[in-house]
Amino acid sequence: MTIRTLRTLSPELVRVFAAAAMMALLVPLPRPAAAFETAAPQAILIDDATGTVLFEKNVDITVPPASMSKLMTIYLTFELLAEERLAPDDTFPVSEKAWRMGGSKMFVEVGSRVTIEDLLRGVIIQSGNDACIVLAEGIAGSEEAFAEQMNRKAAELGLMDSYFLNATGWPDEGHVMSVRDIAQISHHLIHDFPDHYPLFAELEFTYSGIRQGNRNPLLYKGLGADGLKTGYTEASGYGLAASVVQNDRRMILVIHGLESVNQRSQEAERLLNYGMHEFGNYSLFEKDEVVLDAEVWLGQEALVPLVLDEALTVTLKRRSRSDLQVAVVYDGPIPAPIEAGEEVAQLVVSAPDVPTLELPLRAQRSIERLSGFGRIGAAINYLLWGPGG
Repeated sequence: MTIRTLRTLSPELVRVFAAAAMMALLVPLPRPAAAFETAAPQAILIDDATGTVLFEKNVDITVPPASMSKLMTIYLTFELLAEERLAPDDTFPVSEKAWRMGGSKMFVEVGSRVTIEDLLRGVIIQSGNDACIVLAEGIAGSEEAFAEQMNRKAAELGLMDSYFLNATGWPDEGHVMSVRDIAQISHHLIHDFPDHYPLFAELEFTYSGIRQGNRNPLLYKGLGADGLKTGYTEASGYGLAASVVQNDRRMILVIHGLESVNQRSQEAERLLNYGMHEFGNYSLFEKDEVVLDAEVWLGQEALVPLVLDEALTVTLKRRSRSDLQVAVVYDGPIPAPIEAGEEVAQLVVSAPDVPTLELPLRAQRSIERLSGFGRIGAAINYLLWGPGG
């Protein structure tokens, strides 16, 4: 077995991750020890580019999500717009049920018709329960039928701990999500609908002469926040699904179960500062970059270039980056013939307090086997002089 240590990642060798985050290979690395704490009963903080969990607390417990479940209502509406099955200027009628709905409101009028664009702003900015019901009834015929669509979409997106009974997040026993699921649908909203996602960053919306501000406290703090959704009921406490971009790096945060608006705002800012200051993203290899030229046995070429399937970026604590080890492991020399794309080695990435990461390395091009006389000569040469002789 051949093991080639490629590099010890020192600060001088680090290539800091900058652009094309979604082109990077998603590599969840550490779940850090509880060196940081939050008052939130449930919380998750994720580096969006690599999928690395930077902080987690009770992330898979099902809880009443309050208005954060409106993210699924928004997702289904965005999807219909992206598929051009709806247009922003299409209108839906306002039923008496929608008009009478309590809680946060957009203040639609019974019997009127409202555009999809206005309804979405009513849901995203004003957290309008009435707007959610108008969308649900317009899309599926009834809120109950729309909730079935929400559950089907949750299954498609891999939300393992979510079940919807209504379009609003109004308290209803059995209507639940986990903070991990809320973070996951937040990620999908950002990346599946880049044309519509900017609605989440709008600070205010006026409808029927009533101006309401966006309830996301992070939008007003200069942190680079661009979404997503607050939530509150007596049963759920105060929650927030948030997205923040700083220095071309996006983090997604979900907190739940806090005791006040101020505590929600403070804990969100604390967690985001922790993630930005304690962790960094480091690019190890670009797509199609040759990781190593490996020796070939009895091939028409002596070396075969090895590449990863995708670019590789890892997230780890900044103080650990100098101890990151990267090595290639393979049984060498690799016997010909070798097919382009064939897995012939592994890349092994390790660091203190980080689970070892093993990724397949593939031949960048095909290598044909030598002819009979060529094999004899190459074998003799190898026995006399070794690899490269």
